[in-house]
Amino acid sequence: MKDSDIHRIVEILREAVKEWKQPIVTQIAERERNPFRILISTILSLRTKDDVTALASERLFSLAKTPEEMLKLSEEEIAKAIYPVGFYRNKAKTIKEICKTLVKKYNGKVPDDLEELLKLKGVGRKTANLVITLGYNKPGICVDTHVHRIVNRLGYVKTRTPEETEFALREKLPIEYWIEFNDLLVTLGQTICHPISPRCSICPIREYCDRIEVKRSR
Repeated sequence: MKDSDIHRIVEILREAVKEWKQPIVTQIAERERNPFRILISTILSLRTKDDVTALASERLFSLAKTPEEMLKLSEEEIAKAIYPVGFYRNKAKTIKEICKTLVKKYNGKVPDDLEELLKLKGVGRKTANLVITLGYNKPGICVDTHVHRIVNRLGYVKTRTPEETEFALREKLPIEYWIEFNDLLVTLGQTICHPISPRCSICPIREYCDRIEVKRSR
């Protein structure tokens, strides 16, 4: 693809995703732009299917809606509420530690700064950027496996890791697309542009895709 094609790609995907199911953390953000809920839901979503994340988030937030309330729960109570998300016991411990830090260092408020977010236990660049974009509506580039795969498959970047992809996109992706880019590509990745045998025949942006490393498609 040509770099200039990115404008048309974003335009097409904005329309296409209206017919597709959005990622669960995006759905949570649209219901309530609450940085704490977005942070915790994102942690729950790691290595976990969206349907499981949705139910686990609902159960957990019915018990505690703020860092202060979360600290009143035991790790076992949190683990029970979020089961069967991936690594639920480790995540329960992480949630407790994050909440302790939020209360002690940030007066119970989730930071809106990338570097401060990265200081929280269990928070990597993907999670931190998602909190920045969905929680605070500030420019950030959240790169997960879908974004990393698709921008390389398109031929827009040539990178080896999600972190490399993030910094490559910071250099060339127009800033007006930063906030929505993750939502658009994750939705595309979950619906059409699968890791193996993507559904290229019905992809709305197929004419702009170089199909790098695509060996088999439908």
